Order: sequence, then C-alpha cells, then structure tokens
Amino acid sequence: MFSGIEQHTIHPIPEHERRGRPRDQFSIWFSTNMTLLTVVTGALGPIACHISFLWTALAFLLGSLTGAIFMALHAVQGPALGVPQMIQSRGQFGAWGAIPVILMVVIMYVSFIASNCVVGGDALHNIVPAFSAHSAIIIMALLSFIPCIIGYRTIEAWSPLVSCLTMAVIALCFALCVVNEIHSAHILKDLHGSFAGFLQAFSIAVLWQVATAPYVSDSSRYLPNDAKTYPHIFLACYGGTVCGTFLAMAVGAFLSAETGLTPALAISHIAGAWAGPIILILGLSIAFANAMDIYCCTLSFITLLHSFKPGWRPRGLSRIIISLLTILTATSMALFMSRSFSATYNALLEILMTVMIPWTAINLADFYLIKKGAYHVPSFFEKNGGLYGRLNIPAILSYLLGILAEIPFLKLSLYQGPLLPYCHDIDISWLIALGTATFSYLLLYKCAYLTKRSCHKSHR
Repeated sequence: MFSGIEQHTIHPIPEHERRGRPRDQFSIWFSTNMTLLTVVTGALGPIACHISFLWTALAFLLGSLTGAIFMALHAVQGPALGVPQMIQSRGQFGAWGAIPVILMVVIMYVSFIASNCVVGGDALHNIVPAFSAHSAIIIMALLSFIPCIIGYRTIEAWSPLVSCLTMAVIALCFALCVVNEIHSAHILKDLHGSFAGFLQAFSIAVLWQVATAPYVSDSSRYLPNDAKTYPHIFLACYGGTVCGTFLAMAVGAFLSAETGLTPALAISHIAGAWAGPIILILGLSIAFANAMDIYCCTLSFITLLHSFKPGWRPRGLSRIIISLLTILTATSMALFMSRSFSATYNALLEILMTVMIPWTAINLADFYLIKKGAYHVPSFFEKNGGLYGRLNIPAILSYLLGILAEIPFLKLSLYQGPLLPYCHDIDISWLIALGTATFSYLLLYKCAYLTKRSCHKSHR
C-alpha cells in the first residue's frame, strides 16, 4: 500500500537510491521562491524601507547574492552526509544541544506555512469570491498537503513546470506594469531613499535566503555523493534561489512603488483581464512552495521527537501523520492571523533575523573549517550522541554569544538596541552575530581541543 511513498524520513538515503542531477536543484529553488509571498515581501521595500524601486531592486539583488552564499553552502551538506539538515546539526551542537535549535526551526516553518496559507488564501478569495476568506485558507492548506503524501520526489517532479508557469506570469506582470501605467517612467527614474532604508531592504533579502538554510540539504541529500559535483550543486541552488527571489521581489517592489496597494490589489488594478490568471498561478504556486515547507518542517519535527526517543525509526506513515498535524496547526494559525497578517509577518522576519544567523555561522564553520565534511553519520542517531556527545559546549556558548552580541544593535518593532543610534539607526545585528558566532566558535573549539589533548597527554 505504501510502496510508492517515501520511507526514509530522517535516516540516511542509501547510495543506490540516490539519483538526479545537480541542475535539478535550480528549478526546485527557483519555483519555491517564485511565489506570491515573495512578491508580498518585495513590497516591503518601498512601503517599510521608504526607498525607491531602483534602490529597492538593487538592495534585494545584493542581499540575495550575499545571503544565497550561506544557503548554497548548506546545500552541499546534503549529498555529502545523506541526512536532513537538522539531524546533521547534532554534529555541531550535540544530541541534546541541538534540541532548542530544532524547536526554533519547527516554529519558524510552521509560521511560514501559516503565512503562505494566508497570502494564497487571500489570492484565491479575490479570484473566486464565492470562497470565503477562511474557506480559501483551508483550500490552500489542503493543496499544500497533497504533494507531501508521496514525499520529496513529487516536489522534484513538478518543479520544472511550476518554474515555467511562474516565470511566465511574473514576466507578464512586469510587462503590464511598464506598458499600462503612466507613472512607470517616473518610477524608473526615482532615486529617493536613505542608506538606512537600503540596508534594511538588503537585510530582508539576506534573511530570506538564510531562512531556507535549515532545510536546503533535505532535498539535495537525494543526489549521488560525488565530490566533483559539489561546485555544480552549489551553483544550481545559488542560481535558482537568487533568480527566483530577486525576480519575484522586484515585481512586488515595482507594484508597491507604482500603486501604493498590496500586490494582489495592485495586480488587479494594473493587469485587467490578465489579473485573474496571474494571481491564480502565483497563488497556487504558494501551495507548491508550502509543500516543501511542510515536508521539511515535518522532518525537523520528527528529528525533535527522535531526540527523546532515539530507538524510534519513523517511516512513511509517521511522516504523513506528522505532516497532517503540521498543516492543521499552521492552518489554525493562519485563520487566527489573517486579519493582522502584515504586522505578524513583519514580526516573524524580525525574530528570524535574531535567531538564524548564529546557527548558520556555527554550522558552516564546523562543516567547512573544522571537520571539513568528515562526520560519523551513525553518531547522529545514537542516544548519547555518539562521537559528538549530548552537549557541545563551544557551539552552545557561541550561539548564545552570537545572540547576545546582536541585542545592542537590534531594530525591532518592540525593541530598539541602545547602540542603534550610533549606527545611524541601521540594523547591523545580523552582521555582528555572524562574525561573533563564527569567531567565538572557532576560538572555543580550539581551546576545548587543546585542553582535551593536554588532559590526554597527562593521563598517559
């Protein structure tokens, strides 16, 4: 009955079951970023950052190019180790030390799933008013869940088609904006804004890319483990996520700058008869991207449960049940937050900025600079953490130091760091956290290694 359903969940993918080409990752990450939620995020440039379309587009481009480096570096870990990203985090933080990070990722992706349901449901409601706002959210949740039943291969198979459709409607949308609106020429010449607003938009794009880091290797782990293909995997993921994100965000920024309306209303205002198909395709593409979020959130939640029951070997049925619970939770959140989506979504982005950067810094430093990709994968599944133990104190301390270093520089809606005025009101907390977490981890790990080596020599 379950022969066609993915069974491995969080356990390593056997080499004989791995297939595919590195370039397949391009369409996966292009399609999952080319959604209406990305367009909505792009609208934050002119609205929240108060800068022109051209400055917004440049900030989003540079931010995507920068943030995608971290995302694509994580992608290489998939074929190298064959396990999901959160299981692999036990190699840095220890079996117990990884639990808070995994819990954070689960909460983050449930929030993203809820956000997708709100935006997709709103688009569906606008196109088919017969569906109430709440009914449209539920339909979007159902469409998101269906691809998760089989597993990752369904997402992989549909990504090229979704990429082509979304690319076509984004191009059409932008063309209609330029052709039909008398303000287009002015917008393409407008250069108003501030350096602080530019950096804020830059940070939004960086964060968007880093937010996918906890699950990018969940898909790349199905590729054959061949070191010669690692650069190709990096470039495919990098190119796909940068192109998909930038194009969608740029259209969102243009719509916002030109009309001052939300993207869905702006498309309806500008596109005329084409508005329905454009919004419908971008709205349904959210369901596809949401399927990836549900799939990877489920793997992270299974990893969390496995931390308390190491002997458990979850299979396909367990994954489907947990996927169902995940989408039910996210749908409940979506129904609750639909009336205050913008404020809730902005708050989510702010929190992500605070907690994700230190994790990615430690993960990449450990993988590339310390262990150089050489991990004992069976230890990830042992009760006591195997070679990596229950707690890796240098990693945990470095993560906390990274977050503490951010606090004086944070610029949140509910909190302003005391050093923010000295930075001309520019939030550089993510850059501070990145440097602090990386440097402190390398230093603390080296100290721990030398102490352990010294103790070993004294015992001899």
